[in-house]
Amino acid sequence: MILFLIRRLIQLLVTLLILSFVSFAVMRLAPGDPVRAVLRVEDVAVTGEQVESLRQELQLHQPVWIQYLNWMKRMVHLDFGHSLILKQPVADMILERAPATFSLMAGGILFMILLAFPLGVLGAYFRGSVWDHLSRLFSLAGASVPSFWLGLLLIHVLAYEWNLLPSQGNGGPEHLILPSLTLGLAMAAVYARMFRASLLETLSRDYIQAAYARGLPPWIIFWRHVLKESCIPILSLLSISIGSLFAGTIVVEILFSRPGLGKMVVDAILRRDFPVIQGYIMTAVVFVFIIHTVMELLAGAFDPRAREGRDGYEM
Repeated sequence: MILFLIRRLIQLLVTLLILSFVSFAVMRLAPGDPVRAVLRVEDVAVTGEQVESLRQELQLHQPVWIQYLNWMKRMVHLDFGHSLILKQPVADMILERAPATFSLMAGGILFMILLAFPLGVLGAYFRGSVWDHLSRLFSLAGASVPSFWLGLLLIHVLAYEWNLLPSQGNGGPEHLILPSLTLGLAMAAVYARMFRASLLETLSRDYIQAAYARGLPPWIIFWRHVLKESCIPILSLLSISIGSLFAGTIVVEILFSRPGLGKMVVDAILRRDFPVIQGYIMTAVVFVFIIHTVMELLAGAFDPRAREGRDGYEM
């Protein structure tokens, strides 16, 4: 366990170093001038001398590698600098907006479980039935429809036509239902078929057939044996796709006007607010690594073979 966590920490540090340098260099070498972007926001007439003065004040006149080293020194102390546009500490901006994004991800995963779990079970235990065909139809439709179009459809039906839920904002729990449902439906389309396939594979195992032959009640076989082993591929898939889920919140946050990290980074990209973009990238990488590590530990708890393989790799 300790060796595994040390290895993951080293991987995280190396990934942060590489991604931070690449993203920093790309943003600094991209077309456009962040200084003039700041001045356009302030909407004041300035001279060339004032532009250069602001450039030196922001330390953007230095070579890229010096800017990067200065930024890395601050990042070691969790100081991502200040937003060029809003003049706020980037760390405070991230902490302020992170709950909206993380609650959206949690809500999306919850809806995914509520939808994918019963659809997968019905498709596996009633293979070839109308339930199986409905599950397959749901998966095909969900995988084919873009999330932004699905979100617009839910807004039109549930918010405007039926007036059941608010369509925008970040107020009470009711404001979280529509965006979470949008995110969860897209995930459930994939996970329902994955869970069905995993259940069918588990049900075909010899020890499961032996349990049925001994006359054990089906619900005991399901809860004690089938479910546990069938969840292992789901955890692995969720571990791999957590980065895509994090990125998917960007579209949903913009569509539903949620003040989360996704909307923050899009605004920063449009305004060339480099410190905010860098802070978002570092936060996303750390978050994905933490979740991926937790999923690996959970997979080891469900399946001793995965734990043995992980420990063997550490040796």
